[in-house]
Amino acid sequence: MNKCILLLTIVVIISGCSTNSTKKSNVFIEGQGIVAKNGMVVSDHPQASRIGAEILKKGGNAIDAAIATEFALAVCYPEAGNIGGGGFMIIRLNDGTINALDFREKAAAGASRDMFLDKSGKVTEGLSTNTHLASGVPGTVDGLLSAHAKYGKLPFREIIQPAIDLAKNGFPVTKQQAVSLNNNRKTFIERNSGPIAFVKDSLWKEGDVLKQQELSETLIRIRDIGHDGFYSGQIAELIIREMKRGNGIINVKDLKAYKSEWREPLTGHYRGYKIITICPPSSGGVTLLQLLTMTENYPLKEIGFHTPQSIHLMVEEERRAFADRAEFLGDPDFMRIPVKKLLDKKYLADRMKSFKSEKASLSTVIGHGSPESHQSEQTTHYSVVDSMGNAVSTTTTLNNTFGNSIVVTGAGFLLNNQMDDFSVKPGFPNMYGLVGGEANSIQPGKRMLSSMTPTIVEKENKLFLVVGSPGGSTISTTVFQIIVNILDFGMNVQDAVNAGRFHHQWLPDYISYERKSIDSTTLKKLEFIGHILKVRNSIGLVNAIQIMPDGKKAAGVDPRGYNSASGF
Repeated sequence: MNKCILLLTIVVIISGCSTNSTKKSNVFIEGQGIVAKNGMVVSDHPQASRIGAEILKKGGNAIDAAIATEFALAVCYPEAGNIGGGGFMIIRLNDGTINALDFREKAAAGASRDMFLDKSGKVTEGLSTNTHLASGVPGTVDGLLSAHAKYGKLPFREIIQPAIDLAKNGFPVTKQQAVSLNNNRKTFIERNSGPIAFVKDSLWKEGDVLKQQELSETLIRIRDIGHDGFYSGQIAELIIREMKRGNGIINVKDLKAYKSEWREPLTGHYRGYKIITICPPSSGGVTLLQLLTMTENYPLKEIGFHTPQSIHLMVEEERRAFADRAEFLGDPDFMRIPVKKLLDKKYLADRMKSFKSEKASLSTVIGHGSPESHQSEQTTHYSVVDSMGNAVSTTTTLNNTFGNSIVVTGAGFLLNNQMDDFSVKPGFPNMYGLVGGEANSIQPGKRMLSSMTPTIVEKENKLFLVVGSPGGSTISTTVFQIIVNILDFGMNVQDAVNAGRFHHQWLPDYISYERKSIDSTTLKKLEFIGHILKVRNSIGLVNAIQIMPDGKKAAGVDPRGYNSASGF
């Protein structure tokens, strides 16, 4: 537990001891494992969670708070929070109405299928990750404005103002954040033409104040002008100037043409609960529902948590789901995706016919399925629930930590490197080791495939769980494990988030698992039946909210980061 979380936990204890039951409902409580009566926000940074909760307390709804949280994350969590990236939002209103907002980045009009290949047809290393050419047209600002226009309650000026103040006045960086900024110092200097807020004369240390004057001015223009304050005029000119400096291809028309899309969420059922999740161009929802549907045929609770048998079963399901991901998923505006057939119970049961309880499969043998033959690591997530029962689950990203580490000169925000999420060459892995085919090839105006998996769960037609995580290719398997931890293994939301995680994505063909998350006997048994195992430090950074039987909101705050919940 880091110092920041410890201090926040102390605040919770003190506030709980010094107020009576009537006043408690109006007092902010913050940290991990908290329970709030009214509204709650859980995000990757304490400052952002607090700002979102303050919007709720002012009378804003969950959508208002989500927007305020996102803009705040763009300031205090530059590793992944952004206005230069994109993402997906799942909304569930208190009357049961659901909606999905796709504000994923797009390829510029000048993009082409082989733009990251050299003359011999080989992938040019670093071109899709480290350069201006790696950036897709950002969607976050349009997405947040669209969400507010459709569902917002408070004036937009009130919602964005806390982020403006945070950028202008600064905030104290956490210990982990100081390490991250210092580790990226050389890259920041190499890829930017002048001074930027993320680099100072000395190394960063915990408690140093990070101020971002240029970013505050950009946010002011968005506050005062709206969509055109970012996608045209002065900020657009600064983006285009930055593109020209580094031979990028985003132009004025690309920015003016960008529009987020309202889409129908994917829904499914698991153990009597309704799962509401994201649709393509994110692969996350399809993968999650495939995993849950395959799992439902097995008595997971009886098999046991983190036994060799349960891990083996779950990774074999993941192997098959990710093989399908590579073959069939992409931007639905550019291709027909057989979503219903990919989620068909008979199809998924057939996919598991090759499963052997005593032997690991080989990914080179498994491959993708044939649904047509069957008839009917850096992203950020935040979860919000208001006192009226409206809920928002949002995942956004720059792709890599700090995106491509290029700051738009004069505007103060980082560019994304989402073009790497396309299949830059069929069969060639991206930075997360994911491979893809023609379904996710680069085309002008196309949205790149994503792994983001914002999800909401209902129990008996009532809000039960809001959940999501960053983590690149591990996102959908992380959300999968949180859901089964709660629904199958009976954990409370904080214990479900704390529990160790593992991941398999078809290729490369191995199980990655968190250090000290699986006992040595289980690891040996998995190796004995043919699994290759690779240890890693952490998987995902979950932010979740569970609705308790009495209507209170319980926070699931990931101890792997400096995540925090704020509620009242």
